[in-house]
Amino acid sequence: MNKIKYIAIILIFSTSFVSCDLDETQEVVTKNNLVWSDEFDTDGAPDPNNWNYEIGDGSAQGIPGWGNNELQYYTDRPENVKVENGVLVITARQESFQGSNYTSARLTTKGLMDRQYGRFEARIRVPYGKGYWPAFWMLGDDSDGEIWPQIGEIDIMENVGDEPTVAFGSIHGPGYSGGESIGKDFELENDRFDTGFHIFGIEWSPNRINYYIDDKLYQSLTPEDVDEETDGEGVWVFNDRSFYIILNLAVGGNLPGSPNAETEFPQSMIVDYVRVYE
Repeated sequence: MNKIKYIAIILIFSTSFVSCDLDETQEVVTKNNLVWSDEFDTDGAPDPNNWNYEIGDGSAQGIPGWGNNELQYYTDRPENVKVENGVLVITARQESFQGSNYTSARLTTKGLMDRQYGRFEARIRVPYGKGYWPAFWMLGDDSDGEIWPQIGEIDIMENVGDEPTVAFGSIHGPGYSGGESIGKDFELENDRFDTGFHIFGIEWSPNRINYYIDDKLYQSLTPEDVDEETDGEGVWVFNDRSFYIILNLAVGGNLPGSPNAETEFPQSMIVDYVRVYE
């Protein structure tokens, strides 16, 4: 696989896009001062210096179904997660395993890489079919004993597998979590997220999170948005702690629903790279 890698260089793109309909000030995409990345260049298991595995169905963590009634059991097996030919491959399988009917994988940088503010992006291709739920997201550091949603959650990319032209980004915090999160959809024109790679990113500063797909700004969230959406009851929690990255492919759950007879297994979420810029 040929991959063009832009590392430690400056790229600036205009965000005056016809597809954006924003009241907020549109800012440029800035890719400078690369501070962390995984280019997935070495075949085998994901780099243990970068990634942890979260194992199980959530029960051991006290959150059965990972809090969303998901159906998969996450493993660290190469059948579910591996680096091969320059990409990370997270594969969901339909199989009986540890009491679940599906397996997949969930990787995090918790304890290995967490940062406050910057640009976070990944180049990803998602699977297709009812019940698939791929995600690239972030959680706040919980070492002070705070729990979700007080620690905050930034969903950089989510997709439901039977909507291949739509991806969405959102934030969760006190007063706007779960089904009450604040976010927006982005719909591709004449393209699909399951047939090729796309770049999903955010630029996060103390009082703004800009969302981009393929360097197109489609959403800008601020404390004022939280106030407006929650009638002043929500709290902006994105300026008091660092966050770590999560990559996972869930099966079933509250958002996508269960797979149906047309859903094909196995399929994979494929990640070309993950990069963090200061």
